[in-house]
Amino acid sequence: MAIETSKLTIRLPVEDVNFVKRYAKANGLSVTEVIDRYLRRMRLLDNEAPPAALDEITGLLPADMDAEAEMRERQSTKHGQ
Repeated sequence: MAIETSKLTIRLPVEDVNFVKRYAKANGLSVTEVIDRYLRRMRLLDNEAPPAALDEITGLLPADMDAEAEMRERQSTKHGQ
């Protein structure tokens, strides 16, 4: 069964584009395959890890932020505890 696909145009810094192209070539992959594998891994982590952990891994949280403490604070606020 074929997976439905869609074309996406993104803008990235030139250094990131060059990196992903080199990485893909060195590993015998296409750029699409590299991105697809990364997104699949993120989906797995999203299902397994607390949301703050995924944000920390993907760089959405500052490196100096205590993700666990922030998550506990948000849960406490959300659930009124």
